[in-house]
Amino acid sequence: MTETTGPALAPEAAGAFLRAVGLRFDAISAQEVTAHLEVTEDHHTPWGITHGGLHTTVIESVASVGASHAVRSEGRFAVGVGNQTDFLLPFVKGRLDVRGTPLQQGRSLQLWLVVITDAEGRTIARGQVRLFNRPLPGQ
Repeated sequence: MTETTGPALAPEAAGAFLRAVGLRFDAISAQEVTAHLEVTEDHHTPWGITHGGLHTTVIESVASVGASHAVRSEGRFAVGVGNQTDFLLPFVKGRLDVRGTPLQQGRSLQLWLVVITDAEGRTIARGQVRLFNRPLPGQ
């Protein structure tokens, strides 16, 4: 994983919730975050497709990591204040790739676009997350 002065993102540091999701970060910068996950039956709705909450969680997490990385040197992190996720295609099982990029990075707010694609490059879900830059706890 490519990372420079960012938060600890090893699976064991992510907390039980993100560990259960299975999100793995591949590269992190202030301008792009890439990640992936393996979707299994554990991520399904009762109807046998991936739960939309998984997509929303992944989108929020990728945007938060990238936005926080962008302001970390200022002693700040970013917290989501709005998440608009669109579910475009049902997905059952396999690898999903995730790419997040900033649309706007301001002094107090950021807007990130996150796209989730399958192995064939089809967009499964996409979302925009508005984030507020806050002082790190204890700063």
